[in-house]
Amino acid sequence: MDPSISWFQPEQEGPAKLLWLRIWQTQREFDNMNLKEGDNELETITNGFITHNNAIMNGKSEKTGAFTNNRRRKDSRVVSRKQSVDYGGCPWRLCKFPYQRGVMGLHQEIEHFYNYMSPTEAEDQIRAEVVQRIEKIITSKWSEAKVEIFGSYRTGLYLPTSDIDLVVIGKWTNLPLRTLEQEFLDKDIAVQDSIKVLDKASVPIVKLTDKKTDIKVDISFNMCNGVKSAELIKTYIDQFPVLPKLVYVLKQFLLERDLNEVFTGGISSYSLILMCISFLQLHPRQDNVRTNLANLGVLLIEFFELYGRKFNYVKTGIRIRDGGQYLDKDDMQKEMADGHRPSMLCIEDPLQPSNDIGRSSYGVLQVKRAFEYAYIVLTNVVHPLSMFNDCASSSILGRIVRVRHHVIVQRMRVEDTARVRPSRSSSIGSTGSSAEESAGSSEGSDNPSRDNSPNVTYTSPHRQSPPKGRATAWRGHKGGHRPAHTVNGQHQPHHNGGNNGHLGNSYTTKRKKPTKQ
Repeated sequence: MDPSISWFQPEQEGPAKLLWLRIWQTQREFDNMNLKEGDNELETITNGFITHNNAIMNGKSEKTGAFTNNRRRKDSRVVSRKQSVDYGGCPWRLCKFPYQRGVMGLHQEIEHFYNYMSPTEAEDQIRAEVVQRIEKIITSKWSEAKVEIFGSYRTGLYLPTSDIDLVVIGKWTNLPLRTLEQEFLDKDIAVQDSIKVLDKASVPIVKLTDKKTDIKVDISFNMCNGVKSAELIKTYIDQFPVLPKLVYVLKQFLLERDLNEVFTGGISSYSLILMCISFLQLHPRQDNVRTNLANLGVLLIEFFELYGRKFNYVKTGIRIRDGGQYLDKDDMQKEMADGHRPSMLCIEDPLQPSNDIGRSSYGVLQVKRAFEYAYIVLTNVVHPLSMFNDCASSSILGRIVRVRHHVIVQRMRVEDTARVRPSRSSSIGSTGSSAEESAGSSEGSDNPSRDNSPNVTYTSPHRQSPPKGRATAWRGHKGGHRPAHTVNGQHQPHHNGGNNGHLGNSYTTKRKKPTKQ
């Protein structure tokens, strides 16, 4: 087991795990020529994803960080009430829901994961306000400039931790990267030292972190293909209703392994979506994948099998144009611009065939290993003879996907902020929709926010509408609370832990009625 792509499962607890950890750590120290004094830190090893004292990932305490990547480690902000709930990394699981065994239980978990991770209207409102503030600064400096949203925020396929991609359309002799940086500094809109200008990159961008919300924003100039790509993805979402659900799971899967960014050795979100589209285009059961009737558990396992074991990365390229097909890389090289050789992960750009989308993904073989690991884990656990295929007692999806505690706390904070403050009517110049229309309070409305977000003008016809009586409920447990799912019009609280069947007590937080003055 490679701790960089996996974590310990419940059945792996015991003396053998500690012995393996000692051997693995000793070998790691020799490889790094960094022998440490003592190994007392092994006493802190646990199987949990979060403890009350330390954050745990891959069985290792964040005190040492030996098993984790320090790049994404961050402390959770203190919220208005004490947070003492441990969701076991699986907050999407519903309390008392009759999860089935094997692959059917995995299908149900993917549905619940998608519902849980889908952005709320409060999260859309926060992002709309960030875009509005940045657009106001840009248009006040260049009145003829136009700000467009693209990427995952435009398609609606963004995780709670995803950044916002913006493109500024205008006429300049030289791109005003440094000028825009100075404007942001003067307006004090970004977190201190968070503004970075990447003027040497193939696509020059300005990166910043919004001061009020801690949302990261990437701003490029005159790159119209990003907007066109987002619109193209939305057409495939209409063709394949299962596409967003697979993408959400896979994006979180790569995020937890630091394989979701090209510069860290992973693959981009756009590459991942194109791989999913190709997988669905060439799937032998087209009648299923083009409806909502497909088993998501089976599709997820087949995706991991294809790109983890069967796909020939050395000789084969991917094309999604004209219904999709696999291409020989020798034939693709003839169409490449500037004599470029096809990369290991060669994906033809559907908008510019001479461009290789996966050209910068130098660590794709690590992604392949992660996919293969997930395939092995899931096929073993969903087997009818497996001792651990009872999804009601332990999470099957949680064996490969986890949601970090600080993400849960951050989403609570966003919902609290949206509930406390009054809704504000604000417009985004280039989008033509108001923040109030796209967001508003998360209570009393359960429409999919991806259909209402700024710059997103489509509504997926395949997404089922929730029951009329359904509303966002808040559950409190020892001071913590978060949205509860609903099933058949009734509220269903979440599991208090991801890998066990013990259900914690759940109490409904009643809101006091305002007294008349």
